[in-house]
Amino acid sequence: MQPHLRKCFDNVVKVEFTPVKESQEILGMLSAEKEYVSFSESVWAKGAVEYWLGNIEKMMRKTLYDETKKAKEIYPEDPLQRDEWFFQTCAQAILTVDQIEWTTAAEAAIELINKGKNKKAMEEFLDFSQEQIASMVQLVRGDLNQLQRNVMGALIVLDVHARDVVKRLVKVRVDSINDFDWTCQLRYYWEQEEDEWDAFAKQTNTRFRYGYEYLGNGPRLVITPLTDKCYMTLTGALHLSFGGAPQGPAGTGKTETTKDLAKALAIQCVVFNCSDGLDFKMMARFFSGLA
Repeated sequence: MQPHLRKCFDNVVKVEFTPVKESQEILGMLSAEKEYVSFSESVWAKGAVEYWLGNIEKMMRKTLYDETKKAKEIYPEDPLQRDEWFFQTCAQAILTVDQIEWTTAAEAAIELINKGKNKKAMEEFLDFSQEQIASMVQLVRGDLNQLQRNVMGALIVLDVHARDVVKRLVKVRVDSINDFDWTCQLRYYWEQEEDEWDAFAKQTNTRFRYGYEYLGNGPRLVITPLTDKCYMTLTGALHLSFGGAPQGPAGTGKTETTKDLAKALAIQCVVFNCSDGLDFKMMARFFSGLA
């Protein structure tokens, strides 16, 4: 089954069994970047393959939820002292919690302005964001292994975009969390629903529960104003159960943008290109598979 795992998941390339001959106990998963995440509980490869593959999927989601919860709990009280925190859980959990914390801090600053307690709260938050990025750059210049470097690269990409968002909020003088300039951003929250805390992504009037599809430890796309517009359109379409159709010349990043939105929401993204060798039999197989 191992060679086919990549087709079933976004970035689970291999699962690790206990080092015993003919073992059926699965302990964790490996991504293409060789990041290893051990499961919260072991999974047994017994019975029908579709049954235990389903169990692997459930355990992947549960493990990532546990890792994210842990990363949220151990987030340092002083957000400038995060050097240790970056490498304490898997990369995906760190990126998610980083964005949750940014949203929380930005909303706190907007609330201060709204209540008239501190008119300069947003400018102060901008200075703080600059400091945070500077300390991360300092860390990258140090002695890190490849996996740690990957995490920092993705974090800096996301945090630089977050800083640009704050710059824009300062420029347009946002003073309410209902202002469109704020609600049109992709924001992350740690909220309680039905006695359970979970991560949610929101944009404009849409709200998605974080998907916990394992994404490994890969790079993230630089986010441009056009990316933001595409995200806004696609999240709106998803919310209404519609499809989206990014249009443009070849090689401009339509597929990559869509894949990156799937990463942002942690849902599996399957890319498929049409070729001349595609006949009606092949299409029939696709539709029967989908059905």
